[in-house]
Amino acid sequence: MKKILVIDGQGGRLGGELVEKLLNCDGDFEIIAIGTNASATESMIKAGAKMCATGENPVVFNSKTADIIVGPIGIVIANSLLGEVTPKMSIAVGESPAKKF
Repeated sequence: MKKILVIDGQGGRLGGELVEKLLNCDGDFEIIAIGTNASATESMIKAGAKMCATGENPVVFNSKTADIIVGPIGIVIANSLLGEVTPKMSIAVGESPAKKF
């Protein structure tokens, strides 16, 4: 089973849209939605994500084992999304062996 990590910040609109689209796809995968803040996480929960978390450590921890990471380009740039993406987050995503979209 593939592990797809959806990461988003601010209002989580893009993350919510990605979760909705992925849930409509056929395939053997699990979606883990991580918001850089509670609002982004809530948006992805409303979109149908079942496994969700918020903050730096979930991004760092799950990036190590993800097969695919999707989100805005800012998730690989330290201090982006109005400072919500920490340097540890951007390094974890950038160094992850996952394919990034």
